[in-house]
Amino acid sequence: MNKKLQLLFMSLILLIVAGCSTTAQRNPLPVELMSKASIPGIPNARFWADEWPKFSIKRFDTMTEEDMNKLFSGVYNRPHNYLAISGGGSNGAFGAGLLAGWAATGTRPEFTMVTGVSTGALTAPFAFLGADYDDELKKVYTTTKTSDIAIDRNLISGMLSDSLADTAPLKKLIQRYVSEDVIAAIAKEHLRGRRLFVGTVNLDASRSVIWNIGAIASSDYPGKVDLIHEVLRASAAIPVAFPPVMIPVEVNGRQYDEMHVDGGTGSQVFVYPAAVDWQQITRKLKVQGKPEVYIIRNSFLDPDYNGIIPSLMPIASRSIDSLIRTQGVGDLYQIYALCERDGNEFNLAYIPSDFTDKPTEGFDPVYMTKLYQHGYNMAVKGYTWKKGPPGFIKDSTLSTNEK
Repeated sequence: MNKKLQLLFMSLILLIVAGCSTTAQRNPLPVELMSKASIPGIPNARFWADEWPKFSIKRFDTMTEEDMNKLFSGVYNRPHNYLAISGGGSNGAFGAGLLAGWAATGTRPEFTMVTGVSTGALTAPFAFLGADYDDELKKVYTTTKTSDIAIDRNLISGMLSDSLADTAPLKKLIQRYVSEDVIAAIAKEHLRGRRLFVGTVNLDASRSVIWNIGAIASSDYPGKVDLIHEVLRASAAIPVAFPPVMIPVEVNGRQYDEMHVDGGTGSQVFVYPAAVDWQQITRKLKVQGKPEVYIIRNSFLDPDYNGIIPSLMPIASRSIDSLIRTQGVGDLYQIYALCERDGNEFNLAYIPSDFTDKPTEGFDPVYMTKLYQHGYNMAVKGYTWKKGPPGFIKDSTLSTNEK
């Protein structure tokens, strides 16, 4: 049997078997209840990434100066520094190293707000809690192997399930590092007014969601630890490759589920929704000076040439890589536009093209250790933050040592 006939035969077998298979039962939200669903007891647990949530506007508008000082004691009448960490898989080692090197210079600030997507969502809790957790980040991004993240399913199992791999190992990794003590520390900082946000995509609604991890951590919700773990796993759930995460929600006492996947499906990096009047927020919080926005893009942004073999998988892989790179650049331009509109300072770091090592697997500890060290060395030497997105001419620069 020639190769074409073999392929056709296999395809027919898979279609026949798939037609006989069953998918996991679920109870998705009816569309008319989409805006009413919530996590029981935590109305501000999450919100759509393309709007300023009504509960936030109402609460913010009614707050007095005394309220602001009490509820935001750690950020009121102070300088603001925001950190946004992008996706990038094992390239998250770059951001981990950069943060550690920055801390070593003694100039890394306490971040008022930290946001994360995909691998950035796994970095964000530790970056939020400060340099005392840099050793944990180093362990995650220099010792983790592909088998610590996912287990490949065989072709038939993958075709008949919701993904090509099982992320049970990733779930255990998150449970080990984002412990109850870490979650309690996040809750403590949330009560000072600092904020930790993680992005996912609600696949049912095809819409990005921002999760308020600190609000969940400081709540009385009995399943808050598991919920935080599942949100972090969902943020890294690359569609097709990794299984989506079902998150239970409630409407009028009845339970439903939402399907959440990798936040990078919606955006590679974010700071806050464009619909938010950030100048109103900074005025009410009496922010000293211009807020500094730091973006760590765990990726290469410079175009690279690579002759592609004219076959299905290399073409598909290269096309996806190109899409992710250009989407990430677009996200940076949006953040830059928000900074210009709202009076924030834009600061960008990304993997430079002079780092030429290649991984031998999805999560290669040797590669990640070298990338971590590269990011660390860049920061220690006084990294010059880019003051505009790629291709945007901006003369002024600022190093980590000058911050």
